[in-house]
Amino acid sequence: MTQGIKACVFDAYGTLYDVQSVRTSAVELCGDKGELVTQLWRLKQLEYTWLRGLMQDYQDFWSVTWASLEFALESVGIAPSPSVCEPLMQKYLNLDLYPEAREALDSLKSYKLAILSNGSPQMLQALVKASGISHLLADVISVDLAKTYKPNAAVYALVEPALGIAKRDILFVSSNSFDAIGAKHFGFNVAWIERGGGPAVPTSSDVTSFEFFKLLRGRAEAFEHRADFRIRALTDLPSLLGEPKVQRAEARM
Repeated sequence: MTQGIKACVFDAYGTLYDVQSVRTSAVELCGDKGELVTQLWRLKQLEYTWLRGLMQDYQDFWSVTWASLEFALESVGIAPSPSVCEPLMQKYLNLDLYPEAREALDSLKSYKLAILSNGSPQMLQALVKASGISHLLADVISVDLAKTYKPNAAVYALVEPALGIAKRDILFVSSNSFDAIGAKHFGFNVAWIERGGGPAVPTSSDVTSFEFFKLLRGRAEAFEHRADFRIRALTDLPSLLGEPKVQRAEARM
């Protein structure tokens, strides 16, 4: 299945970059509500991209991220003042790169590597520059060109003309299960990263906000479209592309 792959295209948020790395700043600014703000922010951020996509009322990811932050703060009783919002938003320009990301990208130099992300061009440029991986990438593609968000097919259609490679020869990599579904529906080969082996099964309804987040966003979707491969980390990709020994995705994703 991986024979003929010429390019690897990566989602940014949650795949190469850890969106949970805003937690430290959130706790500093919001105290014991920081963890809850972190999870609400990300969940509402994704929801707003889907709403704007469905309504065909595009605003860029910076605007979406700011609006979702305001929602999260107000939900927990914190005023969304500039002194709180601005430093949290700035963290989105310098999210932590996952520890294995640089090693994985460096080991895939024989492939054309790119990012396809919901991020605005300015956000992605800042993020890639701050993490020092720009020299490893052939392109950084923003949904801004399509004026809509994942999982709209118009977003995935940006990749082929940008890279000059047919979708059958592209491996799309994401840890976001909705993104994996969208990419597979479009026609890419898809590897879904099941970070941490997936969320633990809860013993009761008494779960933390992070455990709730993982239950909602860290599991494979119950959907007919499914990734071709499930992997645990970005560093599984070289062996996948050379000698496939990773677990095939289950029948339902």
